[in-house]
Amino acid sequence: MSKLVRVTEQASHYRHLEQMSIGALLENMNREDQQVPAAVQQAIPQIEKLVAAISDKMLAGGRLFYMGAGTSGRLGILDASECPPTYGVPYGLVVGIIAGGDIAITQAVEFAEDNLEQGWADLEKHNISAKDVVVGLAASGTTPYVLGALNVCRQKGITTGCVVCNPGSPIAAACDYPVEVVVGPEFVTGSTRMKSGTAQKLVLNMISTSVMIQLGRVYDNSMVNMQLSNDKLIDRGVKMVLEQLNNPQLSYEEAKELLLQHGSVKKAVDARTVSS
Repeated sequence: MSKLVRVTEQASHYRHLEQMSIGALLENMNREDQQVPAAVQQAIPQIEKLVAAISDKMLAGGRLFYMGAGTSGRLGILDASECPPTYGVPYGLVVGIIAGGDIAITQAVEFAEDNLEQGWADLEKHNISAKDVVVGLAASGTTPYVLGALNVCRQKGITTGCVVCNPGSPIAAACDYPVEVVVGPEFVTGSTRMKSGTAQKLVLNMISTSVMIQLGRVYDNSMVNMQLSNDKLIDRGVKMVLEQLNNPQLSYEEAKELLLQHGSVKKAVDARTVSS
């Protein structure tokens, strides 16, 4: 393992933030944020390997687990929670776990991230097995809660990955498929909810979206398996049905009835295609 460089803890390039005008604060934050996509781009080869590994496991019936503490943990829960409504997969296929439990989603739980054994204990509650993949999320790359869990996973033959923002971290070394997105010092020194959090959000978007496409949950460029949970999504679904069937004799109301009868764009289109 290379020497850990705590880039995420290095001093901000900016001083005396309290003396800046609001405009200057916003301009400087935006200037820093523009570095994030370039850092993510550098990590694409690593992300590609992780996505391929996750896809293989999930196509074989496995699940994806994200785990982290603080901002990282919340981002994992966000990504996991959006997979069922967006892609129509069952809840529990993609799982987000945060140090300190559900209360930590909205409140800081003191010292929860420092427990080296609790991460694995939380995974065991989900009957984790070698069919699954665990992705650790930690800007620092050192969070004990995540590191302890990944170490046990490796011992038990469970595929592991991570998204970290320091190079040469212990968590990256503990993973089969590490992703390192080094975005540099934060605008507010050490506040990894900023650039590091943005980088992790971008990478998680890439991971879950790419995996769901590999699982066949997208057709062309459309969310054909999305849950029809509100009027906006039903309207979007009706338009998808009309576009994909491309039948000028099919009215909006008929397409809507077809969609609601079958419950998803894919099922509606498949049913109409078979009956035609």
